[in-house]
Amino acid sequence: MNVAFSPDIELDSLDLTDPRTFTGTDLPGMWRRFREERPVHWHPEAAGRPGFWVLSRYEDVLAVYRDNTSFTSEHGNVLATLLKGGDSAAGHMLAVTDGPRHRAIRALLLKSFSPRALAPVVEGVRRRTDELVAEVTARGECDFAKDVAEHIPIATICDLLGVPLGDRHFLLELNKQALSSEDVTHSELDALTARNDILLYFSELAQHRRQMPTDDVVSVLATGRIDGEPLTEAEIVFNCYSLILGGDETSRLSMIGAVAAFIAHPDQWDLLKGGTVSLESAVEEVLRWVTPTMHFGRRAVSDLVIDGELVEEGDIVTLWNTSANHDATVFEEPERFSLARTPNKHVAFGYGPHFCLGAFLGRAEVAAALGALRRMVGRIEPRGEAAPLYSNFLHGLASLPVHLKSSL
Repeated sequence: MNVAFSPDIELDSLDLTDPRTFTGTDLPGMWRRFREERPVHWHPEAAGRPGFWVLSRYEDVLAVYRDNTSFTSEHGNVLATLLKGGDSAAGHMLAVTDGPRHRAIRALLLKSFSPRALAPVVEGVRRRTDELVAEVTARGECDFAKDVAEHIPIATICDLLGVPLGDRHFLLELNKQALSSEDVTHSELDALTARNDILLYFSELAQHRRQMPTDDVVSVLATGRIDGEPLTEAEIVFNCYSLILGGDETSRLSMIGAVAAFIAHPDQWDLLKGGTVSLESAVEEVLRWVTPTMHFGRRAVSDLVIDGELVEEGDIVTLWNTSANHDATVFEEPERFSLARTPNKHVAFGYGPHFCLGAFLGRAEVAAALGALRRMVGRIEPRGEAAPLYSNFLHGLASLPVHLKSSL
């Protein structure tokens, strides 16, 4: 159990680039102190990396998300790339491309991610989720992370991308290594190797889809045209990479976090189980509570002032969703898990021009998991220790042993 974040800890001493900072720490307490004492905080430079700004208040985070004039994503959008000086996908991948090209690629992909286009996909998500939850409930004990949550988002995004069934386990393992780890000894080289393997995989799949297109998203990218010209190889491959990672992590970690939250807050499980709260409001609170993507980042393209602090041209600015989603000026009693919370204007999917393309699908996947649990499970009990992820970007659990007692 995490102990309260000590008022004696110097905020300057915290290394937000170190994954260990985010395990075994009272994160709500830590971020509360940042918001109250240092809402616009300069994170000191260290050997081998520059310093950077840390924004922890909701209003500041939202303002930067909105402002694609003073800030750019094209030098990277997470610490891992920003601190290295840039992202090789910049100008190619939607997440790290700005301006007209960003809008054009997004418009091309939006056709595949509209609620209407996704309706049959969502039905498949519900069916697959029901089968998995029924299976583990009949068995009783399971690792909810590995036996249920791992299989839902990856299968869905692979369906959309047209990834053959035999390749999906391989991609799931690469995904888990690319942005986080279950092992504290996991190195940046391991993560880089996993990312490169994903890129190589989609390069080969896109080549095949050019010759034999189907109705999947890889085919949309491989055969799509903008202003009469085909997308570049880099645009095709990097956007496949972005979709496979983004389409898996947020939903998977939210489902796992939901079950952990129900164990810690049985009163909220009772409300969901009894139908007192809607699935829609429950999904939004789970997303706020877990906030799987802890931060995104930008680089300032001109000098400006944020809350009295001079942010200079070229400075790295990080936006901490995990703090913004617990800001008491926006969320009443933010450290209370409340499935009936409304309004719930969280930033778990970001905000502004780079708002998550797959937000509708992500919500549908979490709703499918909560709906299946509500119908089939009577009681959720822990069975052993949960294991955290090690990441400075993603927040959640890699393992969650539980006993699901059937209500049927």
